[in-house]
Amino acid sequence: MFFVFNKQKIISYMIAFGTVAILFSGASFFMPKEDTIQTSSKTAKLLPIYSVDTKEKKISLTINCAWNADDIDIILDTLSKYKIHVTFFMVGDWVDKYPEAVKKIAGSGHEIGNHSNTHPHVNNLTLEKNERQIKECADKIEKLTGKRSTLYRGPYGEYNDIVITASNNQNHQTIQWSLDTLDYKGLTETQMWDRLKDKLKQGDIILMHNGTKHTAASLDKIIYNIQQKGYDIVPVSELIYQQNATINQNGVQSLVKN
Repeated sequence: MFFVFNKQKIISYMIAFGTVAILFSGASFFMPKEDTIQTSSKTAKLLPIYSVDTKEKKISLTINCAWNADDIDIILDTLSKYKIHVTFFMVGDWVDKYPEAVKKIAGSGHEIGNHSNTHPHVNNLTLEKNERQIKECADKIEKLTGKRSTLYRGPYGEYNDIVITASNNQNHQTIQWSLDTLDYKGLTETQMWDRLKDKLKQGDIILMHNGTKHTAASLDKIIYNIQQKGYDIVPVSELIYQQNATINQNGVQSLVKN
């Protein structure tokens, strides 16, 4: 009797174990394979250019134009003094208000980039509306200068896949920055330089703004100090690679290695 009881128990265990094994193998069959899961989770996020991997000791100075134009003449005089050219990112509304300033900047040989038409929060806009923001600003710049913009910087430094796709669709490269002077917060020239001096490296893109409290007056010292460190200041289009380039997860653009 004791032997029969245990035999039945063993048979029950074997049936239960077999059922679990069948269920497990069936579940495994319908589960996605590991490489499929990895592929879907590695969808590449589009990124703008924050800086450039270059062996040349050069950087770019960029000036956003969205407020007034009171200091443009001083800024242009300082840039002329050092015989350098920079990139001005202009809002379309600013172009409408200050057409003569736009002409002066272009006439002095500086590069003009696109900073949207009305400076909205572009991350909240559809692809179509983002494209319209870029196109309308580019149209205004081209009408005044004869040259269409090819570089784009989103307002507030905002971007996402839709924003960058819109920029690409409008034949613009999206540009951020690797160093921020925080001039729009009213920092003095010493405070601005303190933010740059120990971090500055080749391939950096520096952010400044016109129409701030100290930017125009501080520009002379900042440019002088940059050049004293041995860096050449060039427009963004002369810093970045125009082809055969890639952007890593940190926004650093570099040439594709053959």
